[in-house]
Amino acid sequence: MTTETLAAVEGASVSDLSERLSRGATQLDLALDGTAHERLLHLIALLARWNRAYNLTAVRDPVEVVSKHLLDSLAVRPFLFGESILDLGTGAGLPGLPLAIVEPQRRFWLLDSNQKKLRFVRQAVLELRLDNVETVHARMETYRPGRNFSTIVSRAVAAADLLGAAHRDLLARPGRLLLMKGRDLDDVARMQDLSDGSVHVHPLRIPFLDVERHLIELRSD
Repeated sequence: MTTETLAAVEGASVSDLSERLSRGATQLDLALDGTAHERLLHLIALLARWNRAYNLTAVRDPVEVVSKHLLDSLAVRPFLFGESILDLGTGAGLPGLPLAIVEPQRRFWLLDSNQKKLRFVRQAVLELRLDNVETVHARMETYRPGRNFSTIVSRAVAAADLLGAAHRDLLARPGRLLLMKGRDLDDVARMQDLSDGSVHVHPLRIPFLDVERHLIELRSD
């Protein structure tokens, strides 16, 4: 990491962050190469720096960023399907940026209507040299890109909004809708009622987090 990047990580030893990231990735059965590891640490530094002015996320402690943002995002990696991934309501680039870092062979579109947060995402894409990422400033309900996506994923939107994307033909067939949730699984019944695909619920174990996390997966085949 550069001196500037190191200086941006406040309140935590970079070596401790690096070790925590490595241990967490191992628990997720994810082998990080040197480039991915470096970029993920750089992303922590960028979030820390921009958070001081833009309030991108309520999580301020860099140690917590590793678990609550990076590892939480990377936990859905085994469920990605196909080569084109749309992150709806990406906010500060989550889960899209961490996933794009570890999956350079796939292409990612990160969509949000919040210009302030998308400005950060664009800068992160530039600084991390992620040539497999495109940013999209749009409202999800009016987004009409003229193409569809193998996987649509979100941490932030409601099930109805995610299903709306599928109904607007944004989801390819076959394709996957991935909705990241905590312990509240009320959206499962809603997705089963409003879709013609098969719905599956996957418990997620996030390293260093003692909270319930789930992934609701809709398979459209």
